[in-house]
Amino acid sequence: MLSLIESTGRSAFSLHALRSVALFLLPAVSLTSRRIMPSARSAGVLVYRLQPRQNAPEFLLLDYGRFWDYPKGHVEAGEDDMTAALRELREETGIADIELAEGFRHEITYFFRDKRRGLIRKTVVFFLGHVDAEAPVTISHEHVAAEFLPYEEALRRVTYPTAKESLKKAKEFLDGRSHK
Repeated sequence: MLSLIESTGRSAFSLHALRSVALFLLPAVSLTSRRIMPSARSAGVLVYRLQPRQNAPEFLLLDYGRFWDYPKGHVEAGEDDMTAALRELREETGIADIELAEGFRHEITYFFRDKRRGLIRKTVVFFLGHVDAEAPVTISHEHVAAEFLPYEEALRRVTYPTAKESLKKAKEFLDGRSHK
């Protein structure tokens, strides 16, 4: 793409904008160093419960100390996404009894910078699961707190835009099921 701009002499796009577009279109290749960009894969569960005599779901959020998010973690070698998501849920919350919603699978991708590895492309796959209204939550050492919140409050509390997007998708899915 850069050679096209150089040959035409046009600068309708900044090099920074072109690099951003190229990173979106070719996320596994770093344009600056011409090497494969490191990637990471995680999986998690958007957990909800329904209180007796209430139709509205409450979603589980975990306080990681600096941000609120969902139970999730790295997919280990030999694991599929669902197995990793359920393992991470068990490790981070103590929840083992959960009913996963058939047909819900939401994937997000974002970039973060690691001190040793540089820019990393991370993909997270989320499943949606229902737990009993009285299901106990036992947080791991990775977390400060856990809380079930109504949708609107959970949407305000969750920290990152991609996490908000995931919650919206889960709510849309649940709303769609309740109208059938």
